[in-house]
Amino acid sequence: MQQRKSKKILIYFFLLLIVGSINNINLNGLKFQNVNDINITGLDIKNKLILLKKIENFNLNNIFFINKIDLKDEIESITLVENYSIFKRYPSALDINIEKTKFLAKINKNGQIFYIGSNGKFIKNSSLNNELPFIFGNPKVFEFFKIKEIIDKSKISYTEIKNLYFFPSKRWDLELIDNTIIKLPNDNINLALNLAIEFLNDHKLIDARIQNQIILND
Repeated sequence: MQQRKSKKILIYFFLLLIVGSINNINLNGLKFQNVNDINITGLDIKNKLILLKKIENFNLNNIFFINKIDLKDEIESITLVENYSIFKRYPSALDINIEKTKFLAKINKNGQIFYIGSNGKFIKNSSLNNELPFIFGNPKVFEFFKIKEIIDKSKISYTEIKNLYFFPSKRWDLELIDNTIIKLPNDNINLALNLAIEFLNDHKLIDARIQNQIILND
């Protein structure tokens, strides 16, 4: 009985060797096709070509071994990108769909005009949008998003803002498209803004810097 079991084990062992050898031969003979078709949508031609060159320089091998995470830095280096998705289209194509960021405001940094995108990045762009408010001063991005969120939750529309003035004391002034100035405090900004809005259309300078007080100037 023991001898019969030993023979079975030897037979199984040789079968494994044979099958393994056949698989190795087949695998060695397989040739995976490299990625030769990269489709990018959602960007203008200039930025599309920039991103395409970055990805091509990444030396992509066959599509089966591409790790999407490896492409993350290349795609996010394009400041216009807000969100994106990557799809593998077998056997050798890659589809990258880009959602562009929204321009929220303009700012002067070191003598150059940048847009602040909804992705939180400073973006250079050759065409200026004069409908967007201009930021004077040097706020951090999170400070701009903080005041914008307060404006968006207030009784005034962000589209009515012409300019935003940021001071070293971390305080903001708002200039509306009708040239009305609203001076805001450092604290309780949302309360002060909504209180100041009640006096619009009658005064060109509304000072809400003192808590629970409004100082008006025609």
